[in-house]
Amino acid sequence: MENKYTGTGVAIITPFKNGEIDFPAMSNIVEHVIGGGVEYIVALGSTGETATLDAAESRQVLDHVIEVVKGRVPIVAGNFAGNNTKDLCRYVKSFDFTGIDAVLSSSPAYVKPSQEGIFQHYMALAEVCPRPIILYNVPGRTRSNMEWETTLRLAETSAKFIGIKEASGDLIQATRIIKNRPAHFFVTSGDDEIALPMVACGGQGVISVMANAFPSSFSGMIRAALAEDYVKARQLNFQTYDLHKWLYIEGNPVGIKSAMEILGFCTNEVRLPLARMSANNYASLKLAVETAIQAHLE
Repeated sequence: MENKYTGTGVAIITPFKNGEIDFPAMSNIVEHVIGGGVEYIVALGSTGETATLDAAESRQVLDHVIEVVKGRVPIVAGNFAGNNTKDLCRYVKSFDFTGIDAVLSSSPAYVKPSQEGIFQHYMALAEVCPRPIILYNVPGRTRSNMEWETTLRLAETSAKFIGIKEASGDLIQATRIIKNRPAHFFVTSGDDEIALPMVACGGQGVISVMANAFPSSFSGMIRAALAEDYVKARQLNFQTYDLHKWLYIEGNPVGIKSAMEILGFCTNEVRLPLARMSANNYASLKLAVETAIQAHLE
């Protein structure tokens, strides 16, 4: 089933300069990714360093993205997660959703709930959220996996759940969701490195980190895969594939921020407890970025 979240979403970074949000740089990045062909933007995700933003800054970032996008692509807000279900629902009830098309909500972190706990958490969110919800399974951050049966149970119980960003890295789990999903429910990759094979298995795209830097190559790869032109898709995938190691070697968004600095969009400044990329890894990333640019030009 094709919908407006088929293709490439970009989990956009939050650029900093001298400790503050760099809004001019953010404007340039938004224009860069839209011009590069991404289908939608995810603001205030983990790639956007939302955990280091205070409430006022988070609202400023979201409002700025909405203002710059001007309705050209859908906007998904990613700051709808938490360990305290009651507190999350209270936050949702008081939130201004103007300009937001959907929300992305990761399952609770740290507390490691049971599958029933995860299900009940999301159902409580669905009761109060006025926008469609994209589930987010990211065990690498939450330390608990949302099993494929739980994902399907949520999708079948409420039409409020329109899709999942599946970032378990488990293609078997993803394929089981894809095979059994209801018609209204999409499955998109949360891992750039396996986005192509997930689309080949029947997924609808990716919510990408790398698309901050190379939106044209990455979104073009996904569109080719969705059109089942796997020769072109593989070619585009290989153009940027060597970047994956260096983008994540010191964590996300440390790597992508350094890539964006190399490309001239912003500084590679991050907020503690994150630290800027080490010099040796930065040099290797720079070489990989330059190689990817040359491959794109050839």
